[in-house]
Amino acid sequence: MSLKSIFIAGMLVWLPLTITIWVLWQLLAVFDGIFRAMVSALSTVAPGLAPALDKLVNIPGVGVVLVLAAIFLTGLAVANMVGQWWLARWDGLMARIPLVKTIYSSVKQVSDTLFSSSGNAFRKALLVQYPHQGSWTIAFMTGTPGGEVAGHLQGDHVSVYVPTTPNPTSGFFLMFPRSEVIELQMSVDTALKYIISMGVVVPGGPNNPQVH
Repeated sequence: MSLKSIFIAGMLVWLPLTITIWVLWQLLAVFDGIFRAMVSALSTVAPGLAPALDKLVNIPGVGVVLVLAAIFLTGLAVANMVGQWWLARWDGLMARIPLVKTIYSSVKQVSDTLFSSSGNAFRKALLVQYPHQGSWTIAFMTGTPGGEVAGHLQGDHVSVYVPTTPNPTSGFFLMFPRSEVIELQMSVDTALKYIISMGVVVPGGPNNPQVH
């Protein structure tokens, strides 16, 4: 075995591990930053708690645990009718504040679409012809056209997100006739792995998907 092959074999072991550790480290830094901002705000409101809060900030990992716990408890609180009522009041308050309402409503709409169990984003993996006939790529169904746009389209269409590779967070939003997309049996996670790997990680599944 050549030195080049040995080096590549070692790199294939360390590269995924290094990137995973880096992503987790960045995520921990984000949570820690959120916690420190919350502590700073609480210290301003209640100066008497400042010494205890300062000690809490210096404990490694406590910020991540408390932020995750706060997110979980918030989810529990809004999962019932009373919580939904208070959430609606909060949304109404945000919608009445100039400038804030534009940012808040936009972010909320996107987050509800992406993460809500009732949303349509990234629910199905598709095979579409893009950027021209005869050239196929993996895409994701994000819903159906609505409003004024739907009135200008002839026939049944679907909204499709075509991601780029190896970074699927950028891509193109397109509207295809439903008859021109092929719905795949693979999961969204499997399709994302296929895209990120640039086709190296080949997913299993039926060889003859049906056109819907």
